[in-house]
Amino acid sequence: MPNRLAAETSPYLLQHADNPVDWYPWGEEALARARAENRPILLSIGYSACHWCHVMAHECFADAIVAAEMNRLFINIKVDREERPDLDQVYQTAHQMLVGRPGGWPLTMFLAPDAMPFFGGTYFPREPRHGLPAFVEVLHSVARAFAEKQDEIAEQGRTMREAFGSTLPRAVRGEPLFNADPLAQAVAELDTNYDRRRGGFGGAPKFPRPAALDFLLRRHAATGDPHARDMALTTLERMAEGGIHDHLGGGFYRYSVDAQWSIPHFEKMLYDNAQLLHLYAEAWALSRKQVFRQAAEGIVAWLQHEMALPGGAFAAALDADSEGEEGRFYLWTAREVHALLPPQQWDVASIHWGLDGPPNFEDAEWHLRQVQPLEQVAERLRLTPGEARQQLEGARHTLLAARNERIRPGRDDKVLTGCNALAIKGLARAARAFGRPEWLGLACGAADFLQRELWRDGRLLAAWKDGRARLPAYLDDHAFLLEAMLELLQAGWRDADYRCAVALADALLQHFEDREEGGFFFTAHDHEALIYRTKPVEDHATPSGNGVAAFALGRLALLSGEPRYAAAARRALALFLPDLRQHPGAHPGLLNVLGDELSPPALAVLQGPAAELARWQDEIGRLPAPWLLAVAPTGGDERPPPLRKPETERVNAWVCAGVTCLPPIDGLEALLGMLAKPLKVH
Repeated sequence: MPNRLAAETSPYLLQHADNPVDWYPWGEEALARARAENRPILLSIGYSACHWCHVMAHECFADAIVAAEMNRLFINIKVDREERPDLDQVYQTAHQMLVGRPGGWPLTMFLAPDAMPFFGGTYFPREPRHGLPAFVEVLHSVARAFAEKQDEIAEQGRTMREAFGSTLPRAVRGEPLFNADPLAQAVAELDTNYDRRRGGFGGAPKFPRPAALDFLLRRHAATGDPHARDMALTTLERMAEGGIHDHLGGGFYRYSVDAQWSIPHFEKMLYDNAQLLHLYAEAWALSRKQVFRQAAEGIVAWLQHEMALPGGAFAAALDADSEGEEGRFYLWTAREVHALLPPQQWDVASIHWGLDGPPNFEDAEWHLRQVQPLEQVAERLRLTPGEARQQLEGARHTLLAARNERIRPGRDDKVLTGCNALAIKGLARAARAFGRPEWLGLACGAADFLQRELWRDGRLLAAWKDGRARLPAYLDDHAFLLEAMLELLQAGWRDADYRCAVALADALLQHFEDREEGGFFFTAHDHEALIYRTKPVEDHATPSGNGVAAFALGRLALLSGEPRYAAAARRALALFLPDLRQHPGAHPGLLNVLGDELSPPALAVLQGPAAELARWQDEIGRLPAPWLLAVAPTGGDERPPPLRKPETERVNAWVCAGVTCLPPIDGLEALLGMLAKPLKVH
């Protein structure tokens, strides 16, 4: 019989609805039962695209003997970390405190009835292996410890509460001293870890780190630093060439298990690809290299063909596994490829992707990545570059069609507000950089979906599935969507988007800001009380909500003329300034706020006849200037005061930076020349 998870909307929870485990979703029913019966809680946190989550589910949660022990000894709660990142943040931090090392997924935590954790781990096998005990042994040991050591567990809980509280930063009294030292230190820190041959930072496993790449591009735009530019562009280029990039269907996998970007962990996440789309658009604007255009086009194609949902939004993720094996959907044998391709396509593809050499995946199969640049392939085969490109493109289409006949990885088709916001931002920026209005249409469609389906009674919600919007939205949802609205407004002014931006900013100040210390909590003031209320500031796979909120509020202050937004951004920056000084490389998002504080970004207001205005706006959108905020309002009473400029018979641009505004500019070339110059850091 299905358990309680059968009534949930999360695809991850529904994957466990037929387990023999007596699962509860997180909620008062489970917590009240634990308190009433004085029973410990087994909390399992994962997500639908997680390979090791599937392994543990198959080995343990689907096993009747293991499930019987879980049901006998514990109240069992299953959580989708994408729907409940608040819980995931709390208990990942607890795992770090208890075990002394980072956690991951699946996260397996054992809680006292008051929800305080007292033991934890990640993946546990059914039988002992990998140096790990059998899960049933763990269950028995933990249950025995809870029965025999409740006083010690209660004392440990009190100590952990104090430790949680000590993690919150406290505002330094007095006027903060902002300078560029953390910016320079962060660039130096990234340079120390930079892989000069293969791009990226550190060794295996190697992650894209989009927040760090964005920071480097902004440093180049602000200062002209060529090395910051080269670190970002080389990393993006090596990633596009490597196996972390899907060379057939487009888009990028989660991370590379090696330092060469060769073999990935095969899950594909919306939030990774959304951020990379924005970066590849910026890289194209800066360099005009075709590799960046192709990567961006591939991401958009992946979004359209594999992730688009009815109504305009995008699904959350694609699984790493198909047919019970990780990566099976994406792997090839040279024999398969040879049989599918005509001779000249095989000649080009086999050299370009290295199919003429030994297999690169477990010595048995091939995962495609560039082994030899196409120009060298053409020279070797005595083809023109155009002929080689045509043959490779034909091979790509043939292999993609064959791959699409395979059993596909599972798709998590819930709509996550924050992830869709990142996609809106990426699509809007790419539409401007590449002059692709149809991509802007995709961004507007997703934005309209979120405003229509996930904004209810003046509050934002976090997730949507099968017509049901649920769960109060978090800091990241508000911050990411505010930044996305600002990107949309740069691509084409819509009054509804501006109203949405203002509503989101007001919600951040009303429901999330710490009015005493500064900064923003991850959950709203009226959110369910957990054992700890986080105020995250470090950037991870997604950027920090505090960094994005402060950055976007500062930009909205320029656009709206509303000083409350700038003041809140400055309070957040001041609160976290000691963190920026001690560990600048961990906070690239907040460093962008510091960059804006030291060198206020330019606001370019365009106004004039629609046809000529569109041409100006299109040219400005192609500039490699991440610090530039360019808007083209349509007129009307809803325009904020900074945008209400005199009506003219031809296009004029009013450019302001900080408290300085230039006379109106009526020549496009003059404007482009001025805006293309780096801003000077004060």
